[in-house]
Amino acid sequence: MRIIAIASLFIATVVTAGATATAAELRSDQVAFRELYKELVETKTALSDGSCTLAAERMAARLRAAGFKDEDLRLFSVDDHPKEGGLVAALAGKDPKAQAILLLAHIDVVEAKREDWTRDPFVLVEEGGYFYGRGSSDDKAHAAIFTDTLVRLKSAGTRLRRPLKLALTCGEETGGAFNGAEWLSGQHKDWIEAQFALNEGSVGTRDANGKRISIGIQAGEKVYQDFRIEARNPGGHSSRPRPDNAIYSLAAALVRIGQYEFPVQFSDTTRAYFTEMARITGGEAGAAMTRLLANPGDLEANAIVSKDATFHSMLRTTCVATRLDGGHANNALAQRAGANINCRMFPGDPIDNVLAQLVKAAADPSISIVPTGLLSLTPAPPPLTPLVYGTAKTLAEKHFPGVPMLPGMSTGATDGRFLNAAGIPTYGVPGRFSDPDGNGVHGLNERKSVQGLYEERDYLYELIQAYANSK
Repeated sequence: MRIIAIASLFIATVVTAGATATAAELRSDQVAFRELYKELVETKTALSDGSCTLAAERMAARLRAAGFKDEDLRLFSVDDHPKEGGLVAALAGKDPKAQAILLLAHIDVVEAKREDWTRDPFVLVEEGGYFYGRGSSDDKAHAAIFTDTLVRLKSAGTRLRRPLKLALTCGEETGGAFNGAEWLSGQHKDWIEAQFALNEGSVGTRDANGKRISIGIQAGEKVYQDFRIEARNPGGHSSRPRPDNAIYSLAAALVRIGQYEFPVQFSDTTRAYFTEMARITGGEAGAAMTRLLANPGDLEANAIVSKDATFHSMLRTTCVATRLDGGHANNALAQRAGANINCRMFPGDPIDNVLAQLVKAAADPSISIVPTGLLSLTPAPPPLTPLVYGTAKTLAEKHFPGVPMLPGMSTGATDGRFLNAAGIPTYGVPGRFSDPDGNGVHGLNERKSVQGLYEERDYLYELIQAYANSK
């Protein structure tokens, strides 16, 4: 144990010394970026006790200091959500007829309790090669990089062919909050109108030793929709059970729905993803991916590929029961029993089609199934164009040589769903890499690789300029 302790101390000393040396060797532009990033992470923006409005104001101040005029900046909020505001900024291009490129990032974060974290979640800590702090990865890394990009371009007097727009918004992480991306898409689309947008949503992967396995670019994301399934019954006294029972009817229907597999679907994005993943994976699983691409109805190949929960979700719409309720008294037959079914619908898969399959799977005409909440739009995924995908891939080969780029579809949801539905194709920007444990995003001790952040910043700075100078 003493030998292990000494070895651990030696390793920790080397890591700390390496991190200190790296910090001391930062370029002047990296020092300025680190200060901006630190200010953003340390501005609390959790819904309970934070203020996105304050964070937006601080980023606007950074842009003003770089030379942006008041008419280039729009700070916005609504009266009933004064702390959930955001910022839209514009950098003019040389060609007045060219369409803009939009940079979108959310500045709100998931709640974080100090007593649960090893470090204060709202103090940026650099330790062991990582930046720790709530939002250090999701999504203040992008918010800082995008803001910093505009600062650098404006300060240098750089004029790009296309305009660049920046939208920092609140509400992505918390249901029921004021969602700035949704509000802008519906109320002020002219502020953010663009040929396409760059957003979060894409993740490259590293193995346990830190080696990069793949770099991702996201095109399309699943659509969130809840459904209410409910069984009703006249009920009665529990001492006189009847053959029809609301709870049993519901339970049987839920079991059938749980056993139902939605059909395999491919988009251009997921087809490209599984084509490359088949090559990387190899063996039985890789061969099954190739067979499934050729024939989505191949049940044997489907079963092999779908053993991986992520692959299973990427191949289809998925629906799962998440909440249950029923009955009104311990000594009475239930008159009502219900459940929430949460669906993540494949892009372009209409709600009516998903509902019809749920009804068919339940196989009980006495049970009702209806969508609840706002009806989600189900736009088709944005295309992987040569401009968006080809440019990103070419520059990735320069910045991350030998790392394959995999187009991906997010099985979760981002604010990109509002922009895609509004006609602004939105892509999860490449450059971010994640450790196998997910880096604590949405959980405890969220962290971001120090070296990875600076490398991502350099890549995106060049990529954004390449997009903005494109024909």
